[in-house]
Amino acid sequence: MAIKKKFPYRSAIVACNGGCRANSEEPTCTKGCIGCGECVNNCKFGAISINEYGVAEVDEEKCIACGKCVKACPQEIIHIHECANYIVVKCSNDAKGADARKECEVSCIGCGICEKTCTAGAIKVIDNCAVINEELCLSCGMCAVKCPRHAIYDLRGIYTKVR
Repeated sequence: MAIKKKFPYRSAIVACNGGCRANSEEPTCTKGCIGCGECVNNCKFGAISINEYGVAEVDEEKCIACGKCVKACPQEIIHIHECANYIVVKCSNDAKGADARKECEVSCIGCGICEKTCTAGAIKVIDNCAVINEELCLSCGMCAVKCPRHAIYDLRGIYTKVR
């Protein structure tokens, strides 16, 4: 069933990229995706799947941004975003720098480099994790390029490698 979307398109995004599972069988991050499948079960459009790291992934082509996955997520890490903005933070870890580093190989450590780099003032570090204000973001990708932990990246894969 094809669904006609109105611009600007909206889609769900999972604020976790599974970095805590990349090198270990047991995830250490308590703020990331637990792979429970609640979002998959609640999506009537087949837009969400669980990847090789046991983390939910959203197919923007199928997602209609109904928000059922957002409500179903026990970790509260799924959000609706404007698809016209390709720059996203794929981390929900609010642990401080050293602790965040131990928990996940690609977690945001709240260093603030993205905030200093953003000429539009669209990024703020809140509770040790970067947050992008999509209304201000220009999608220039400088924050993604400068992020030392690769917690911010470009969904298109132009500025950063898609994970």
